[in-house]
Amino acid sequence: MKANSTGQKKTMEFLSQVCVFFFFFGVKVYCQHETYQWEEDYDQESDYTYQPEFQFHQNVEYGNPFHQHTLGCARECFCPPNFPSSMYCDNRKLKTIPNIPMHIQQLYLQFNEIEAVTENSFINATHLKEINLSHNKLKSQKIDYGVLAKFSSLLQLHLDHNNLEEFPFPLPKSLERLLLGYNEISRVQKNAMDGLVNLTMLDLCYNHLHDSMFKEKILSKIEKLMQLNLCSNRLHSMPPDLPSSLMYLSLENNSISSIPENYFKKLPELHALRMSHNELQDIPYNIFNLSNLRELNVGHNKLKQAFYIPRNLEHLYIENNEIESINATMICPSIEPLHYHHLTYIRLDQNKLKEPISSYIFFCFPHIHSIYYGEQRSTNGQTIQLKTQVFQRHQDDDNDDHDDHHNAYEDGEQEGTEENFDPHYYEIQEWQEII
Repeated sequence: MKANSTGQKKTMEFLSQVCVFFFFFGVKVYCQHETYQWEEDYDQESDYTYQPEFQFHQNVEYGNPFHQHTLGCARECFCPPNFPSSMYCDNRKLKTIPNIPMHIQQLYLQFNEIEAVTENSFINATHLKEINLSHNKLKSQKIDYGVLAKFSSLLQLHLDHNNLEEFPFPLPKSLERLLLGYNEISRVQKNAMDGLVNLTMLDLCYNHLHDSMFKEKILSKIEKLMQLNLCSNRLHSMPPDLPSSLMYLSLENNSISSIPENYFKKLPELHALRMSHNELQDIPYNIFNLSNLRELNVGHNKLKQAFYIPRNLEHLYIENNEIESINATMICPSIEPLHYHHLTYIRLDQNKLKEPISSYIFFCFPHIHSIYYGEQRSTNGQTIQLKTQVFQRHQDDDNDDHDDHHNAYEDGEQEGTEENFDPHYYEIQEWQEII
């Protein structure tokens, strides 16, 4: 009995020591977790829980240490453990690009003060798929020649909101999305786009491009291009020889005054065309007769008469023109019961209309639910109100949400539609749902 009691006592002492050991071990780990300094630039309540990596030094009393492989990260940046291939260096007042580890695939350097892109920073970076250098101070002459072309896996390159004077060249063939908006680009080398065989989206809005830039048919070489943004440049004519794959074309805020007769015949896939804020006056009657066109914006021009509306068009924006009357049989010359037009919405404010469109329009466009007349202009420049400012067809309950969107116009929110049509941030993914 005495021996048994002694054994139990020793067992209890041993267990007590073990408990004390784990208690202090737990306190040590807990303290390490509590004293970890979170990155101030990132939300602590994100979708994932950050797990700090503990490195324990080898101690013969505790046996072999636990080793956890850690991937490198530039000390100026933040690399989330749950996204080990991404490195966030944005908004840190950086003047130079830090050294990029080999495993990084997504690199975010936007909102800094970087002026140059040198090869030294990318010596080890061979797997990059996305580089975001937007909102910096980059200049064309300070980008090392060929430094961007070596990224054979690069899919997205963001160079918008910088001080670039010319189109970057050369670029990798793998590139799919290239954003160059809000720069000072006025020069494009003849062969600058030859190798962009996989490019689907090109944004060149808010630059200094003029008609001579496109005389060499440089855009026709991008055979997979689906979205082209050329808004807010210095164009006076339609860019020639666009690739037939194009689905979205943005030409707002230029000085284009006419459209050639058969211009769109080579663009059978065009789904959206935005040409507001130009100098359009007389255009061919059938110019927009495109079988896939869903959205057409020719507001803020100098058009004096309406034109043929294609069968599949759904949204038409023709506000702020010089139109005095709309002949319903002109925009819809025939009615085919089995092939109705799909038009649902027209915006017509700030024209010179004296009365609403003939009721014939509702036979031709049976799906139409909103016509916004708003204020019209008289011949002396004064604004007038038509008896019908907003036509709104009452739909079934399943269309209530769509109606609510247009009810805003009855409350005087005429400008609301423009918020949904920002060409610079229009993503091609929106159109993948239509295809």
